[in-house]
Amino acid sequence: MKLIQQKQIIFFLFLLPFYCVEAQQNKTPPNFIFYLADDQDQLDYGVYGNPKVHTPAVDALAKEGMRFTNFYTSQAICAPSRSQIFTGMYPVKNGCMANHLPVKPDVKTVINYLESAGYEVVLAGKGHVKPNTVFQWSKYFTSVAHRYLPLKDLENYLKTADKPFCVFVTSDYPHGPYPKSSNYSKKDVFKLPYDKGNFKKFKTGYYQNIEDDNTQLERVLQMVERYGLAHNSVFIYASDHGISGKWGVAEQGLKVPFVVRWPGVVQPNSVSESLLNFVDVLPTFLDIIGAKIPKSIDGKSFYTTLKGDNQPIHQYVYSLATKQNIQQCKVFPTRAVRNSRYKLIRNYNSVDVVASNYGSNPVVNKFIKIGAESYPNIPFEELYDLKVDPYQSNNIINKPGLANVKKELSKALQSWMEDQNDFLVHQKMPLIKPTLHPLDRNSKWNKVSSEVEGKLTKNDYYPVHY
Repeated sequence: MKLIQQKQIIFFLFLLPFYCVEAQQNKTPPNFIFYLADDQDQLDYGVYGNPKVHTPAVDALAKEGMRFTNFYTSQAICAPSRSQIFTGMYPVKNGCMANHLPVKPDVKTVINYLESAGYEVVLAGKGHVKPNTVFQWSKYFTSVAHRYLPLKDLENYLKTADKPFCVFVTSDYPHGPYPKSSNYSKKDVFKLPYDKGNFKKFKTGYYQNIEDDNTQLERVLQMVERYGLAHNSVFIYASDHGISGKWGVAEQGLKVPFVVRWPGVVQPNSVSESLLNFVDVLPTFLDIIGAKIPKSIDGKSFYTTLKGDNQPIHQYVYSLATKQNIQQCKVFPTRAVRNSRYKLIRNYNSVDVVASNYGSNPVVNKFIKIGAESYPNIPFEELYDLKVDPYQSNNIINKPGLANVKKELSKALQSWMEDQNDFLVHQKMPLIKPTLHPLDRNSKWNKVSSEVEGKLTKNDYYPVHY
């Protein structure tokens, strides 16, 4: 009996340091470090299946933490994607439903919520969210030469931080411009399952930008280690969206890489297939630190997922796209929803429904018509079985036996749009007030006829918050 007791005591003493570490982690609020790349496909990482791309830093993080395979942005474009992370709201609700648009002036953000809990909330790198009256960062370190991460400023902050912090390290890479000189040639580029047609010339420069960004990430990770921050920091890596599906609702644009390392909590080299969205990041942070999650936000905490629970967080994930306020601007809004297997897409200004979108304003009608005719082969509804067709190549909307699937997804999409107070629920086909790319102006990207050039007035646009 004494021998057994002695063994138990020895075993307890052996485990004591581990219990102490865990207790310390539970007692001390963790830091959050979120590294966000720009315009990189989920599949363009070694750990996600590309054997030729250079991403050892991300690959190592995945071995040390959890890799997510079904993590989404709801809009495959820069500013709207970031707005979801920072507000916990989908783009229509927060106001940033097209690129370069500000969020609504009364929106609360991760800054408000975490500062109230005693955190500093820092942005280092690319901003691309507005207005400044909403996004009043505790500290903001701007990019160097409009392109590179402010690594010196970041290092100075990390080595002197004296309170819990949440740092967003937002890279401009691998977003273009792409270098003409590259370490890669055409033969080095891995063909992705959705790559069709001729070789895309930008890919060799894109690969070089990926490699250069990996170097920046390595330097950030070295800082975290150097200043003893790794053990009590939730380190997240993601890309804002995929370059291959930018501006649309294709899976390759919406599905993002997402990796979380959190020593002592997240199981190393683990994988989660849970359906999640960028709007879930903010409530997860709040849940981790024991703060109240506001009912006004859309996201749900996936803290339990990080701890190894496989219970689903969402039944559906939603997405949207607009071709307005981008370079090749057109009136062609899209909404979509997917469950664990199927995905329904609605293109609200397709050629087969465009006639129902016309109103009393002949000038606006012309732009509605131009928008529809710019995408003549895209139907009003699309349905995909992502289990067998993960990159949306076979539209099965008319396939027999799927009426209940379509009905379920249609109901979910309509409910979401109503909850978001989506303007497509109330308006026939609204024009979004542009900030950079007017529909009725000629540019190097967009050509309009003299018949409609300069014909839109401020009264022709849907009333907005900016």
